[in-house]
Amino acid sequence: MNRPRRTLLLVNPKARRGGETLEPILAQFRQSGLEVTIETFDALPELARDIVRLRDSHDEVVVCGGDGSVSAAAIAVMESGLPMGILPMGTANDLARTLFIPTELEEAAEVIIRGRLRAIDVGSVNGHAFFNVASIGLSTEIAQELDSGLKRKFGRLSYAVAAFKVLLSASRFRARITEGEHTRIVRTYQIAIGNGVHYGGGNVIAETAEIDDGHLDLYSLEMTSLWKLAFMLPAFRSGRHGAYKEVRTARGAEFRIETRREMPVNADGEIVTSTPARFKVHPGAVSVFVP
Repeated sequence: MNRPRRTLLLVNPKARRGGETLEPILAQFRQSGLEVTIETFDALPELARDIVRLRDSHDEVVVCGGDGSVSAAAIAVMESGLPMGILPMGTANDLARTLFIPTELEEAAEVIIRGRLRAIDVGSVNGHAFFNVASIGLSTEIAQELDSGLKRKFGRLSYAVAAFKVLLSASRFRARITEGEHTRIVRTYQIAIGNGVHYGGGNVIAETAEIDDGHLDLYSLEMTSLWKLAFMLPAFRSGRHGAYKEVRTARGAEFRIETRREMPVNADGEIVTSTPARFKVHPGAVSVFVP
């Protein structure tokens, strides 16, 4: 007789939907033969410690939270070799969107129960993992404007509210972008480097981006006036923004970004490090339960 799958369920009660009861999900798991251990965490660094502490006694890790929670677990999941499930309880849930994981928790739980796995890439910046995108400039300032209260009140619309406040006072910065032997000096409002497909509540990092293509996709906003962004928004939703001459794009396995002054780096909605920043892709580093 096969023993039940031992599932480590990591729950972020501060996620946008963190207050919802998980009892129906737990019953669904147990009825399907999963043996569940629940661990809650108040701060993202606790995630990795829980995985390291409990990995040898479990067969899989399931993260209940948003993109920041999932990314905070990534390095420990990579090192453990355990497969990862996602119960999307955050605001944007862009990784779930990229992987076609349903936002309804019962349906997402059924994806985990069925056990189909897909190996996906992980991006890292100065040793901090991200699945969707890491950025310097506008997105970082928007992330600093966002708080849990704003997210709970406005949901995905909170990104637009924060963005409007940031755009009113935004200015360009000088940066050096290095890829291999090639270096460019730019004046830009934002440099974004994507590992996955979706970010920022449904924007697309590049039209041809995939989360298992072994590459990172970079874009840099080098227009002189930010108000042109209003006309470019449809292109960002479809990933075709590279068609504009004001948007520099590049694709590679590794980038280094240096700025004249130290600037914070946002990775999947969390400020994790600062420039100078080294971005790297780790192909097929994590296996995730997918439909």
